[in-house]
Amino acid sequence: MAKVVIFAFKGEPSCFNHALLNTLDMNSRGLEARLIIEGEATRLVKNLEERNHPLYIRAKEKGLIDGICRACSQQMGALEFNETVGIPLLSDMSGHPPMSPYVEQGYQVMIL
Repeated sequence: MAKVVIFAFKGEPSCFNHALLNTLDMNSRGLEARLIIEGEATRLVKNLEERNHPLYIRAKEKGLIDGICRACSQQMGALEFNETVGIPLLSDMSGHPPMSPYVEQGYQVMIL
């Protein structure tokens, strides 16, 4: 089974929607797909939660969102809120989520 992890950095809602769409699509086709929320995208979580954004909620409920970057959440002023959403805050690489464990586990890393 193919494995893909998407690191979503951009804070543009339309770009993040495509990260969600692709994660959900790959999962529905039997691929092991994961999403990491990084960079400016960490600011989007509050709006997605408050609006019950259907793609975000579906990905969250399916357990496809592996985590949110702790350092970027702090930098973007979103840490306090992101700590409440039930998605792990990742910080193993100087405060950021590392890509290397995914590579070691055979994931293809995609950056959006």
